[in-house]
This record gives sequence, structure tokens and C-alpha cells, in this order.
Amino acid sequence: MNDRGLSALAAAFERGAAGGGAQSGARPGARPKGARAVDAARVVDAARSPASPGEVGLIGRPTPQRTEVLQALAGCEEFISAQLLHASLLAVGSRVGLSTVYRTLTALAAAGLADVVRDVNGEKLFCYRPDEDHRHYLICRRCGISVPVDAGPVESWADEIARTSGFAQVQHTVELAGTCADCVVEEADG
Repeated sequence: MNDRGLSALAAAFERGAAGGGAQSGARPGARPKGARAVDAARVVDAARSPASPGEVGLIGRPTPQRTEVLQALAGCEEFISAQLLHASLLAVGSRVGLSTVYRTLTALAAAGLADVVRDVNGEKLFCYRPDEDHRHYLICRRCGISVPVDAGPVESWADEIARTSGFAQVQHTVELAGTCADCVVEEADG
């Protein structure tokens, strides 16, 4: 990546991002019918809300490559696969390797700075989490768009199960998938 591109990524990462939406990445270069393509330039252009200081340091030594990956994820408005994020970085001139993208996304999720869901093929998709709130999403199987859902009932249920069973440090995974209204219309139109 040239100095200008790296500066843009670093500056945008410092500003932070707000995630939302979904992008399915079943295989590198492929997306479900009707899915929107990822605009590589948009990956660089993160949202403007402030990020908490030291986010890069939360996942290990702050390197330029990790900063690039974190910033690119923060700039995505939708869930994205590691392969698609890597391809987007390459498209804007980055030299970050795919293994660095995978390791950084995995560390980001472990640090609670990314939400992770699986697409219909089982591939992990990542979305930057701008705050500490754990979220659940309803994801369209066809186009990949996601909608955050009220997690309160799920969290209450999980807490109650933990309390009544005597378990501690209970974790849960809830994934909701369906077909969005736009895809239902598109399918009906043939």
C-alpha cells in the first residue's frame, strides 16, 4: 500500500467505525446472487465515530499490518469474510497477507471488538463492534444483508439457564437466518 493509502487507513482507524449490515463471502471472489459487491475504496473510508484508544494494542503488538486490517474492517458497513476483506485490501494496494488478515480478525473477535457469524456455507464473517455490547443478527441467506435484533430476550434466557443450572461463565451462539424482503420479491419475479 502506498503512503497515502496507509495514512488514510490509519487516520480512519483512529476515528473508529460503526458496523451494521452483512456481506456474505462464501468463497473468494464469489457472492450469493443479488449480493452487493464490496467497494474496495469504501473499505478504506471508515465511519467517523471515535474509537477507544489503544484498540490495536488490545490484540497484540500494534503493527502497520494489523492497523490496516482493523481499519479496513472498521470501514466495512457489512459483515465480510477474511478472503473478501483481503481482496479489498489488495485492490487498494495493500501488501498484507491473507494469514495476517485471518490472525488479526480472530484476535479482534477474541478481544470483543468484532462480531462473528457464519454464512450458509459455514464460513466465518466479521463485523467491527464499536462498543462492548454483544449483538445478534438476522442474516439473509441469499444476499447476506444483516439486521441487528433485540438481544435482550436471548441474553435473559442464557442468564437464567446459567443461574438455574449452576454453571458459570456461560457463553452462547445464536444465529438467525432467513430471506430478506427484497430477496423474496426478487425470487418471486424470477
